Amino acid sequence: MLQSFLPQFCMTFFIVLFILLMQFLFRYINDLVGRGLEIHVLAELFFYAALSFIPMALPLAILLASLMTFGNLGEHIELTALKSAGISLVRVMKSLIIFIVTISIGAFFFQNDVLPQTQVKMYTLLFSARQTSLSLEITKGTINSQIPGYNVYVKDKNKQSGMLYDVIIYGVDQPASYPRIVTADSGSLSTTKDEKHILLKLYHGNWYEDLKQGNGSFGKEMYRRESFHDKEIMIPYDATFKRMDDNNMKSQYIGKNMNELLHSIDSVQQKVDSIGTSIANELKTSPMCGVQAYRLSYEDSVPKLMAIEDVKMERPIDFDSIYDAMSTQERQTVVNNAINTASSTVQNAEFRSFSINEDNAQLRRHEIELQKKFTLSLACLIFFFIGAPLGAIIRKGGLGLPIVISIILFVIYYIIDNTGYKMARDGYWPVWEGMWLSSAVLFPLGVFLTYKAVNDSAVFDMDSYLIVFRKFFGGKNTRHLEKKEMVVDVADDNVIISKMEALMEMADTSLVLFHRRPTYLQFFKGIPYHETLQKNSDTLEDSITYLGNSLNQLIINKAMDFPYISNSWVYRLLDNKRFNRVCFYVFPIGIVLHIYSFYQRKKVCAELEKVKKVAQHIIDIVNGVDDNHQAH
Repeated sequence: MLQSFLPQFCMTFFIVLFILLMQFLFRYINDLVGRGLEIHVLAELFFYAALSFIPMALPLAILLASLMTFGNLGEHIELTALKSAGISLVRVMKSLIIFIVTISIGAFFFQNDVLPQTQVKMYTLLFSARQTSLSLEITKGTINSQIPGYNVYVKDKNKQSGMLYDVIIYGVDQPASYPRIVTADSGSLSTTKDEKHILLKLYHGNWYEDLKQGNGSFGKEMYRRESFHDKEIMIPYDATFKRMDDNNMKSQYIGKNMNELLHSIDSVQQKVDSIGTSIANELKTSPMCGVQAYRLSYEDSVPKLMAIEDVKMERPIDFDSIYDAMSTQERQTVVNNAINTASSTVQNAEFRSFSINEDNAQLRRHEIELQKKFTLSLACLIFFFIGAPLGAIIRKGGLGLPIVISIILFVIYYIIDNTGYKMARDGYWPVWEGMWLSSAVLFPLGVFLTYKAVNDSAVFDMDSYLIVFRKFFGGKNTRHLEKKEMVVDVADDNVIISKMEALMEMADTSLVLFHRRPTYLQFFKGIPYHETLQKNSDTLEDSITYLGNSLNQLIINKAMDFPYISNSWVYRLLDNKRFNRVCFYVFPIGIVLHIYSFYQRKKVCAELEKVKKVAQHIIDIVNGVDDNHQAH
């Protein structure tokens, strides 16, 4: 199994990792192209990016490899041969389970020890590349703004020599009220040897500049115009790549292992609690309507709230009478003072809460990163227990159907996981709930598929689900019977006739019950609808099983005309006394069920009538009546 699984796993892992790297390149291509970065810098960046994507590539690679491995075994009948030899699916998966558990444990230590360092290196290089100035590339016919403080327009350009023709330069390093325009017949652009300045050489041009000096009496309207044969302009421009210090990124949540994350979470939580306690103490010590309820004191530099004893009054004060006795101006003053006090209190609390919101966001980020170290490792196990049983069920190997199923499952996982992550990041859900959402959704799927594969159950057989659905909700099913090549207990004609007569008698008895339309009270009084239908269904299925042992093809063909007896969910639920009583007293529910039962009783009556008709035909076939009729 390992020899079959490992090549598939390695192949799919590197394919998935390559796809993730291409996604990374497309996402940050604008930050990397045109920066003049050397090959070894780009190679280092992609190396760290590849290491950072390993936790994301592992689950999908395990899912796809397990699907292909067990799909190939099922497609080549090898899995059937193993099971026929007495080897269960769990035993077949045993070596791979041990291997996947080892990978999951290794993934945890990788995320805890290696991933923080690689993420620090990757983001440090990426931010360093972003701060590197774009390489100079003057395009003709457009306004080029790469040079700091200047916009350059070139009508034509010689690609071989680099000469620029019909050059117009607009200075944008000063306010718009001080325009500066330089024109030249030709020019060239280059950088100094240290790549820290741009050397702009212009030939046969003019310099126009507005030199307004403000409101002084002299020089209020001053201009500059210069005609030159050749001119050199030196512009500061640092295009060298400078690597940032890694320590700036190590302090972020992505650069910390589990112990450092726990320490940061405790520190930030203590800070949040301290600020919250301080705000609460300020609110409690603030006078309300001029009366102070608490006093803040300190014991060994520790703040402590002390309750102030209530002022005992001989009789209660009627504030409404005091307010009514005031003049209109005094009332307005009181109301304005109350509004101003409340607004000031709210604004002060909101201002103080800004720091708490930032700390809470930082706290959630650290908690999310801590939970990721466990959830991604568990995802490897879950995807294996989805992919391996699913491959054994579909029995299709190769890169066709397994890839389609893997992509669909991984997209579902990614959507659920990303939804939980955003809910946790924004504070709508607890962090543990958002980060474990995808595992909680996919884990039952893995258990279900493993159970079905171990028991050789039909998972994708839609007919079996339709039969169960129609039996519960009612509907039409078609029977499929085939004449057996070898029958040990051949059906006797006399027994067939007796069974068909019993079916007809049973159908007549049941029709009496279902033809009668009960009142609302009688419907919930415990009429044995479910018990009668279950008995009819069991008797009918037993009779059809016996008919399947007949050597007469006409009897087998006619037996397929027997309908399934509809035992609707209404009668199943009414068989529960507690539910029956609730429906009876909750009138809207009861009346809906009562009306719906009219349709179900009509359907059952039609099915019982058909049972009688088919049973009579089988009796005629046994007696030779139907054969004679066909001969004529």
